[in-house]
Amino acid sequence: MKNIYIKIIACFSLVALVTSCEKELDLSNPTALSIEELLQTDNGFQLLANGVLDAYQKVPANEFLLIELRSDNVRANSENGNFPAINAYNVDPNNGDVATYYSNNMSTIKHANTVIDNRFLAPENQQYAVGEAYFMRALCHFNLVRAYQNVPYVDKVLDITKDEALNYPQLPEADVYEKIISDFKTSIAYLDGGVQNRYRPTKGAAICLAAKAYLSQPNPNYDEAELLLASVVENNGAYNYDLIFTERNNAEQFEFNADPLNPTIDLLTDDEYNANLVMDYGHVLGNAISAGYGDGVLDGSWSNSSALEINDEVIFSIAYDLVSSDNYVTSDSELGDQVETDSEAHSFAMTLQGPSNGVNIASIDFLEVMNPEEQPVRFYASLNPIEYGAFLSDNTIDVFNTKFPTNGEIGDNDWVVLRYADVLLLYAEAILGGDDSTTDARAVDAFNKVRARAGLEEVANLTKEELLAERRVEFVYENQRLYDLIRFGEADRVLTDFSTQNSLFYTNEKKYLPFPQREIDNLPGFYNQNNGY
Repeated sequence: MKNIYIKIIACFSLVALVTSCEKELDLSNPTALSIEELLQTDNGFQLLANGVLDAYQKVPANEFLLIELRSDNVRANSENGNFPAINAYNVDPNNGDVATYYSNNMSTIKHANTVIDNRFLAPENQQYAVGEAYFMRALCHFNLVRAYQNVPYVDKVLDITKDEALNYPQLPEADVYEKIISDFKTSIAYLDGGVQNRYRPTKGAAICLAAKAYLSQPNPNYDEAELLLASVVENNGAYNYDLIFTERNNAEQFEFNADPLNPTIDLLTDDEYNANLVMDYGHVLGNAISAGYGDGVLDGSWSNSSALEINDEVIFSIAYDLVSSDNYVTSDSELGDQVETDSEAHSFAMTLQGPSNGVNIASIDFLEVMNPEEQPVRFYASLNPIEYGAFLSDNTIDVFNTKFPTNGEIGDNDWVVLRYADVLLLYAEAILGGDDSTTDARAVDAFNKVRARAGLEEVANLTKEELLAERRVEFVYENQRLYDLIRFGEADRVLTDFSTQNSLFYTNEKKYLPFPQREIDNLPGFYNQNNGY
């Protein structure tokens, strides 16, 4: 796993599923250990922590279908399965993706709770593993509360023989956020002083995600979010966080453009500089572009490069690797399948093979704001310009995402959970607070840094509308748009208009997914279905 995740031995894949310290594993395996024995070994907590991260790799595998596909950025081909129904806000509570996303997050939570339940046994040199477990438990619940709204907060490994699940009812949204923030803060204490690693939870990542949770809760706490984000933004050098950005005087020149005053001097044109910024923006997600430069833009296709994926802008990501294998991991793979293969991808739907399912097509509404004129940098690193050119002459032609340019389930694009551009814009959001605009220099400066990398002009007065619009184009296909609309209080207005224009079925209750019917059926009379389903 890109030399980060230690390979998990087969017996450990069973360890992570055991709910009792006394229960032993496969006795036919002479190396099998009980959890109690495993935790007394030199690297037991490390193995458990690796298992938490390994389990999480299944979570992003269908997230695009449930999050981005329900935003105004994307539409689904009308001929493919239940994807158009998801896109139309007509999700059935029995939908398999709805149930799988819930259970994959809960499975990761269970692995994290195995570490946390045994935290007092952790040796000094493996305390970080406890911090990682708190971090991942918070992250998974953060996923769940934003997707389903009212969910249980599971803080221990449950013994299914004792009906312990009945002690964990659905909680009000605000209560879930309180526990998420508490877990992130606990992880900060454990992770303090740890080594920075983009593929593992860190103190900096925990600070930023705690701040994002503060902003996402029903009554945002802007002050607390601002304090947390300021501690990172104002000390980003200490964390080694920064935007990938080329200053104009360091830019590469692709063609000779003579200075009218001195024909021997090669001037850097705006188009050439934007081409540099296009490469920068692609590098954020580990992508490099082939071919050359002509007609004012870079030419060629994007491909993933693992050498680029560990960079200063990435704060926390989930590693995937391209390995030739017949055993591909998907969101509904069994744990044994997952441990046995390194051939994994975060989502078939949003990679180059997504068009075969027709699920990562840019909406016409999105193409109005994401085009070469409005977005001279982000356009070329996000969408296929050839398809866009064809779309201009025939708007029935589909324009697909190119942000993750590997093939389906055997791809190797990492899944970036948090990057520094997000932190800068969250910082601006926290300072803006509940106001419609601000001239606060800290917020404006953070916002302008992201715009500069996109080849856009600075602003002197930052508005809420501009901030939301900036987030839309910066993070397209990164599963942020729906949650941004909800957090900004704009989901009902924007998605109602989008639904009306496209004959969809959005209502104010459909911003959240139905609670999985499978969970309701497993505990009859215990869980309630979300309104609107």
